[in-house]
Amino acid sequence: MPIEGIEQPEILTVSPTLRLRKYGGVFDFALPWYQDSVVLKMSEGENTKPYTLKNLNWMYTYLNSHGELYWIEELQGDEFVPIGDVTMWQDDLPIVLGSPQVRGRGIGKAVIKALIARARSLGWDHLSVQNIYSYNTASQNLFLFCGFHETGKTETGASYRLELAEDGAVAESRK
Repeated sequence: MPIEGIEQPEILTVSPTLRLRKYGGVFDFALPWYQDSVVLKMSEGENTKPYTLKNLNWMYTYLNSHGELYWIEELQGDEFVPIGDVTMWQDDLPIVLGSPQVRGRGIGKAVIKALIARARSLGWDHLSVQNIYSYNTASQNLFLFCGFHETGKTETGASYRLELAEDGAVAESRK
């Protein structure tokens, strides 16, 4: 149970063709994502070396111990295929879409909206993002569109926060 006292669902349906599946310990298929220079720059920072399976295991163990870790899965043909990962906890919301073919299609927006709804259902009063790199305008725009506001500068970018109790009308107007 990644978040104490909260049962993580096996599946969160985002849309008929998109879902979040609870992390189950198998991750080797995600290694190519974390060897991609764009994914590494946007999620880990400039000059980050490609991950090994050991690095990937450490990262997923850490994320799974801090929040609800999910595979982002898209329906391709007649089966759901992992295309990225996302972790939800109040203090951070890291999301990665693994290949260029799935980026820029609104998947991130749909996933973040689904996790905002999940956080609300849990009675949370906010969600935060610790850091988005200053050059990662796609992630900045994603979180701003979903109602997050910049809360301060970090060494490499900015942090963001969404007040869940106050943004219901804003979120509804952006659907």
